[in-house]
Amino acid sequence: MDSDSARVTVTFNGDGVRRIGSNPATQPAATPLPTEKEADVEVASVVSAEYRQKQTFGGKTLALLAYQSIGVIYGDIGTSPLYVYSGTFSDNPSYPDLLGALSLIIWAVTIMVSVKYVCIVLQADDEGEGGTFALYSLLSRFANIVKRDPKEVSMIKLERHRTNDLKTSNKAVRSFIENSNIAKIILKVIGVTGVSLVMADGVLTPAQSVLGAIQGLTVVAPNITPGTVVGVSCAILVLLFLVQPLGTAKLGSCFAPIVIVWLTFNASFGVYNLAMHDHSVLKAFSPFFAGDYLVRNKTEGWKALGGILLAFTGVEALFADLGAFSKRSVQLSWLCFAYPCLLLAYIGQAAFLSRDPSAWNNPFFKTVPPGMIYPSLVISVLAAVVASQAMITSSFQLLSQVMKLSYFPHIKLVHTSKRFHGQVYIPLANWLLMIGTVIVTAVYSNTTRLGHAYGVCVILVTFITTCMVSIVALIVWRLNWAIVLVAFIIFGAFDGVFLTSALTKVPQGAWFTIVLASVLSSIFILWRYGKDSQWAAEGEGRISPGQLITANNDGSLCLTQSFGGGLLTKTKGVGIFFDKSGSGKVPTVFSQFIKKFEAYPEVMIFFNMRALTIPAASADERFTILRTAIPNAYRIIIRHGYSEEVVSPDLASLLYEQLQGFIENYPLRLVSNPSETNVNAPAESSETSSGKNSNVPLDEMQSLVNAFDTQIVYVVGKEQMRIRPAHNFFKRTVLNVFLWIRENSRGKVAAMKIPYDRLVEVGFVKEI
Repeated sequence: MDSDSARVTVTFNGDGVRRIGSNPATQPAATPLPTEKEADVEVASVVSAEYRQKQTFGGKTLALLAYQSIGVIYGDIGTSPLYVYSGTFSDNPSYPDLLGALSLIIWAVTIMVSVKYVCIVLQADDEGEGGTFALYSLLSRFANIVKRDPKEVSMIKLERHRTNDLKTSNKAVRSFIENSNIAKIILKVIGVTGVSLVMADGVLTPAQSVLGAIQGLTVVAPNITPGTVVGVSCAILVLLFLVQPLGTAKLGSCFAPIVIVWLTFNASFGVYNLAMHDHSVLKAFSPFFAGDYLVRNKTEGWKALGGILLAFTGVEALFADLGAFSKRSVQLSWLCFAYPCLLLAYIGQAAFLSRDPSAWNNPFFKTVPPGMIYPSLVISVLAAVVASQAMITSSFQLLSQVMKLSYFPHIKLVHTSKRFHGQVYIPLANWLLMIGTVIVTAVYSNTTRLGHAYGVCVILVTFITTCMVSIVALIVWRLNWAIVLVAFIIFGAFDGVFLTSALTKVPQGAWFTIVLASVLSSIFILWRYGKDSQWAAEGEGRISPGQLITANNDGSLCLTQSFGGGLLTKTKGVGIFFDKSGSGKVPTVFSQFIKKFEAYPEVMIFFNMRALTIPAASADERFTILRTAIPNAYRIIIRHGYSEEVVSPDLASLLYEQLQGFIENYPLRLVSNPSETNVNAPAESSETSSGKNSNVPLDEMQSLVNAFDTQIVYVVGKEQMRIRPAHNFFKRTVLNVFLWIRENSRGKVAAMKIPYDRLVEVGFVKEI
């Protein structure tokens, strides 16, 4: 047993130092168990591995991530040249209007993507995770705005700035958020809404991109029927979702060549058109032409912004997919490759349109150089199919964050890479997305109808991101309020004009994504409300050892008077009690067992598992073993990575081996003067004073060996929730829905791989 993994607990009573775990017959008479305050050294210290660690990469690994990110992130925003001009104009554009539209596209992509997202928003990651909910999670670590799952609260790295370290304005903002229930609710709703909008877009984007790709085949085969287009689109969508279990790294490496060739085609076609047709469109880099376009066209120019925003649809994927890659890899791939390729594509198309304005309705294919129509058609179809990957990956990343903060049931999540820890795949979400996209494709049947719903989610998410990053800048980054206000006004104005234009599409089809996002938000908030109620009910039953058990004058144990004072009978064997909280309190399943049977095993193990965000736990941080205030009762914490399996048929043997080593290497000592012993002393102190493998408490070791040889019993709690009658109809309905979801999503004991003949389930009821 490694010394860093061991903890020794020594407690005092009025007669001096007492050995925890010794035979009751050798203990002083009439010794009460330590109070909770005396036994606070039982709480295991949190090791660094339990905190999520941001991965940083350089050199070849960074280049590989940047390469993979091209295949995953830029498929959506990279296919925008197919339809931006056709979405902006409704007739042959004049030269001034063309210059104005190009200027708007250039500055929209530059400001909204390159400046806002790549240079600012990506800095607001939560230990490497991105997305609107990562912003909410980041704020919750720097301000007291959220109640956390009791079993995970010790694993959260809180970094709240000291009050004196904040400027007056920043301090006022944090105090207002922390002390206002309304502000907390608004932040919660905004964070959840951002996730819901991206996931709603995750249903719409695959349908839009794949359907558009197959419809593109009508350019060379006009006889293809609408039914064939829909059928082929649905088949491709099913295939796309079937390959998701391969993981982000493999899919990114596979899709990256397609996106690279596609963007290279766009850039080279842009240079060709610019050289062959009209290089004067380069003056659109002046923002004057963007302003002139809006002033001249007034309302129609404002409505046209709904088409301009299609140039940066998919921008939210840059931030949402951050956890699957890294900040530097996304910045590198965008600024050095995707950004210049897209600018050249839009400029080249404008150069062609200045000579042939009638090409506005199919701006990509009609501006392709001679002899390149068929290669362009093939690569555009492939790129449009790959475009779906950005939002599918975003949905997985965001849902994993939502589950972490208990806004959704903890369904199965698979880490698809041991090298890149943030790349995940969620089977249930994958199949639900597949069903949703197939239904949407079949119902809408063409991209024109889908196009009305496209883009609204994107601009709503960017506006929410602007608001939340502004709060992060004040509370986390501690920037001057004037700087934050100026930035908020600038980016908020951009978001606002695009948002108001996009909202005009709500009656034409955008209502679908808004309704879908509202349903998802309601589910997230409902689940969180139910979890808050559950935690409150479970917290009422947590007690310390001294509140549950006391010792008689003859050394025997009995329940305290609060629980009837019954004498406890010792049974032979080892009892392994699964403890989901891992705190210094008595596990609920143990207290229920003791109260129901008035008996306790000869040796008791309170077993707690802590999942890490790395593939495997290191040997020196894997185990923590503690003696508790109850004789022959130990608390064992096992930390495990996402690629490790802990609960297996030989779990008891593993625990026995570790416990044997602990007792041999770290025996407790008896001293006459309490001042000679430090209750917080590290394990080395015990080893030094008693000598390793010397003065081993044979009674403690013998008890363990005898108990293990007799029998082993796994004791698991089966908690049932019951709604209090006092709740009104609305609360009862909400909690009933929560309990139904909980019952159908909770892990089953059968899946734990515990031998049935050694399993005991203790049922108990909690009122919420």
